[in-house]
Amino acid sequence: MSYEDAQVKRVKKKMPRAVKNGGSGTSSAKPRGKVSAYAYFVSTCRDEHKKKHPNESVVFAEFSRKCADRWRTMTDKEKKRFQELALADKKRFEKEMEGYVPDTKGKKKAKKEKDPNAPKRPLTAFFLFCNDRRPAIKAKNPDLRIGDVAKELGKMWAELAQDAKSKYEAKAKTDKARYDQLLADYQSETAAAAQAHDDDDEEEEDEDSDD
Repeated sequence: MSYEDAQVKRVKKKMPRAVKNGGSGTSSAKPRGKVSAYAYFVSTCRDEHKKKHPNESVVFAEFSRKCADRWRTMTDKEKKRFQELALADKKRFEKEMEGYVPDTKGKKKAKKEKDPNAPKRPLTAFFLFCNDRRPAIKAKNPDLRIGDVAKELGKMWAELAQDAKSKYEAKAKTDKARYDQLLADYQSETAAAAQAHDDDDEEEEDEDSDD
């Protein structure tokens, strides 16, 4: 069996079983999400690390940073096998989605909880401007309602000279770059953590089957 076949088989093993709706060929179990090329790469890196250091625990922040650095320096040729795996999994996902019928009976969509470890979203130039000017407006007009404060800030921003706006736009650009870097690190860490969790579940299943 080739490396790629082994990886696809490994992913399929973790997929939840679909629940058929009365033999109609449809499923109420939502198909497992698509696995990205980078996620396959992280999984491979983790496998390599476990083989080289079987008794060493993985420090996810450091591990994910090394994976991200390594991925950025890889050539298109080196990334190709992971991209092919991702493409095959995308086809698998699309095929399973064709027969997926969500079960909405008596179910309300659960509100997704915000991860406290997720990076704070960047502020726009206008919001940075508002943060600077809002205290002065509230100090001068303590009885002004929130909506009226917002209107005043909007008016001030519209009348602001372009050179002054440019300063806030530059700050917003810097904050956006900060967010993009933190988001990349966060996504790498969560991908590695999720992969580690899946691998641990798989190992437990293998142990149970051996018993």
